[in-house]
Amino acid sequence: MSDVNEEQTGIDELLEQVRRTYVRVEPHEAYAAARTGEALLVDIRYAALRERDGLVPGALVVERNELEWRLDPQGSHRLPEATGHDLRVVVICNEGYASSLAAVSLHQLGLRRATDLAGGFQAWRSAGLPVLAPALP
Repeated sequence: MSDVNEEQTGIDELLEQVRRTYVRVEPHEAYAAARTGEALLVDIRYAALRERDGLVPGALVVERNELEWRLDPQGSHRLPEATGHDLRVVVICNEGYASSLAAVSLHQLGLRRATDLAGGFQAWRSAGLPVLAPALP
């Protein structure tokens, strides 16, 4: 237990702080960057949301709890897409909250070009961008 009077930061303030450290991307920008091969889209939504709402075509699906292990270019559990620290990654969650924290975590691994999709998958779909229908059970 600490006697230090530390100021507590709520999640909304924390999100504001971390989002000031990088530039987020809008749906059409992420779409264009993925189509030209300039960015890797990474969907961190959990399976139930992907099954309910569908998938972003071409996005790499990586569960949030595995993200750092799969995208660390130096990690023993990295995916083939984790080619180097200069990789531009656009993290997609459902509404653009968890992805902000995930992007900062990737920055801490040296992936300085990591960012997230403002508004998440819901913004992508609202922008009329392609969505693969969920698989039928």
